[in-house]
Amino acid sequence: MLRYLKAAIMKDLDKKMILITGPRQVGKTVLSQSLLREYEYFNYDQPRDRKLIHKNLIDFNSGPIILDEIHKMKQWKRWLKGAFDTRKSKHPMIITGSAKFDTYKKMGDSMAGRYFQFRLMPLDVKELFEISKSPPNEVIDKLLELSGFPEPYLSGSPSEYKRWRSGHLDIILKQDLVSTESIKNISAVELLVELMTERAGNLISYKSLSEDLQTDDKSVKRWLEALVNSYVFFKITPYSKKINRSISKQPKYYFYDLPRVISAGTRFENLIALSLHKEILFRKDVLGEDYSLHFLRDRSQNEVDFLICHEKKPILMIEAKISENNLDHSFAIFAKPLGDIPKIILVKNLDKQFVLKNDVKVLRACDWLAKMPF
Repeated sequence: MLRYLKAAIMKDLDKKMILITGPRQVGKTVLSQSLLREYEYFNYDQPRDRKLIHKNLIDFNSGPIILDEIHKMKQWKRWLKGAFDTRKSKHPMIITGSAKFDTYKKMGDSMAGRYFQFRLMPLDVKELFEISKSPPNEVIDKLLELSGFPEPYLSGSPSEYKRWRSGHLDIILKQDLVSTESIKNISAVELLVELMTERAGNLISYKSLSEDLQTDDKSVKRWLEALVNSYVFFKITPYSKKINRSISKQPKYYFYDLPRVISAGTRFENLIALSLHKEILFRKDVLGEDYSLHFLRDRSQNEVDFLICHEKKPILMIEAKISENNLDHSFAIFAKPLGDIPKIILVKNLDKQFVLKNDVKVLRACDWLAKMPF
């Protein structure tokens, strides 16, 4: 499968190190190997490769190198910087990993100016439409049932997805979190993920979660952050013109693995959130554009699902709805402080698009997601 980042990465291969991050089993290794005709591949999770890395027995001058999960090594950034700076050749170096490398940017020596980062996300409507011209409405149903991870999606089998799902999370919890985040209470973190299947897309009460988990709220915050760093969740913050207010308010968390979300309405909202999140990361990593994703909520609990900002300025408000039976929204409440920006409602099951008063456009979600026109 020709992934959406391949052409962009190919242009940068000979310029700097390439860092490819993203959730486990999203296709990072397959993508990195498809970029090169010949290469040597080393995976830090494998004892043999780990031994070669620790003994500095890798020849970076012999040809292209792919290093996987190297972030699990102590002082990996210093080691990688040294390898890059002392090599005599300019063969491509590709680094892949299932943790957010930028999380560790304050640890060890800086690698500023030595790499380009690309964040590979699960399949979505836009990517699948561009690859195969698959009917977007059918793609949405399949994504909601099987997720956008290539293996279960391409299998087309709900039972295969369920088998894949249990192993996928098990690796993250029992290997990644232990090695990168030093978390010992894995059973509690596993329960936290289960609790979040009913709370995704909602404001999170750390106190409530801590009571359910019989622990303190600081531990809950640390575990959630670790799960964000390991690409189980991604976080969306409330919009505020004062950045410190946005940071202090409760965020929302969404899954990368869509079918884990129990409620059908929230699962569809999660699909919209992930599609927007992926598009914004693409525009940042490939085009260098400054976009961000937020939600809106005031003290009276009026809320809009999503707000897209460009260079910190609001440009689009979005609501996600399963059907047109209930199109209630809070656009008008936020319209004055945000200015006259477009307002759209993305509906999963919609026969015909139309416009409500105050220029609120009601659109078929599948068609809009296939092009992402913002």
